[in-house]
Amino acid sequence: MHRTGVLYCAPPLVGLDGGGLGAVAPFLAQRIEGVGVTVLLRESNTALDTLDTIDPAGLSDGDLHHLVIGLQALHSRAAGVRARFVAEWETRRLWASDGSKAGWGRLVRECHLSDATAKAEMARAKKLRTMPATVVALHEGKLSVDHADLLTWANQAVLADQFAAAETMLIDETAGLRYPDAKRAVDYWIDAAYLALDLDRPFRSRDGRYLKAARTFQTTVDLRAHLDPLAGTEILEELHRIEHSLFEADWAAARAEYGPDASPAQLPRTAWQRMADALQIMARQSAAYREGVHRLPRPLITIHTGQGPFTRMCELADGTVITPAQAVPYLCEGDIERIIFDTPSRVIDVGVRQRFFTGALRRAIEVRDRHCQHPSGCNTAAEHC
Repeated sequence: MHRTGVLYCAPPLVGLDGGGLGAVAPFLAQRIEGVGVTVLLRESNTALDTLDTIDPAGLSDGDLHHLVIGLQALHSRAAGVRARFVAEWETRRLWASDGSKAGWGRLVRECHLSDATAKAEMARAKKLRTMPATVVALHEGKLSVDHADLLTWANQAVLADQFAAAETMLIDETAGLRYPDAKRAVDYWIDAAYLALDLDRPFRSRDGRYLKAARTFQTTVDLRAHLDPLAGTEILEELHRIEHSLFEADWAAARAEYGPDASPAQLPRTAWQRMADALQIMARQSAAYREGVHRLPRPLITIHTGQGPFTRMCELADGTVITPAQAVPYLCEGDIERIIFDTPSRVIDVGVRQRFFTGALRRAIEVRDRHCQHPSGCNTAAEHC
């Protein structure tokens, strides 16, 4: 056994339990009374050192799987624990002792975090102070930190009272869902909450759209944009379509040069570089357009709506939640495909005895399922299968 003056834990985690962390998880989780913070941090690092001595190659498949899943659960729990202390640190304004103007700035300097990470840490801590049920769910492992962040997003100032009443319900509804489904569920709740207050939900209107394109001092061009859900989806779909064709070309080039066992690291471009090239291709295609010679394609907009208990359902084919009003500007310029649900899986009243689905029936199944239905939980969009 490795011993200290206060605690002990078992080093090699041989015969890991179902949680995958053996004696280390209880060690990290227990509450220590009367122990200095420096000692506590040192002991926590000792537990991590113990994990670091384990050779992953020496673990059985079951132990390695449990360890990976257990560490991810600890990551989420640690985020909840950090939030409690960060919130108190923020309340006492201890970050200002060196002249800092904001807590996130102190974290950036002393913890070497990015601005985005530091700001997210501070925002999570501030929100979780008013979300006791979410804190408990994080502690118990019922929610991942990403699911908890979804709930902090729903806990908007104007919706504070409604969220407090619905917090437990939202935890129960989202806890067992994959992240995209949980996000969609929270999105619907936010829409309904604003509707109940007779308020327009901010940042969903086309009025807030913008695109900024500026040349930098290095002569490169910096692009920043904010688009409404429908316009943004239209652009993303085309960018991804072109990027995918570039990806196929890159794979062909890599296999031609390195043989059939070529790896992704040998592709000539990264995914982000292909996206940048796709945008340039879109510009060239636009330049090639001539009025009266080429006809601009009419966008096909697929909107899922519901009836009966699903009357509030209104979203795009990729799961982006919209309001009916947001689709109105596109009624005159695009082809609208409306799919009505009357049960979670019943799209149209047709038999499903055929083994192979084509035409309208295939389209209905694509619209209903949206993504690959492999039991492993693949998120590949139906149109990309």
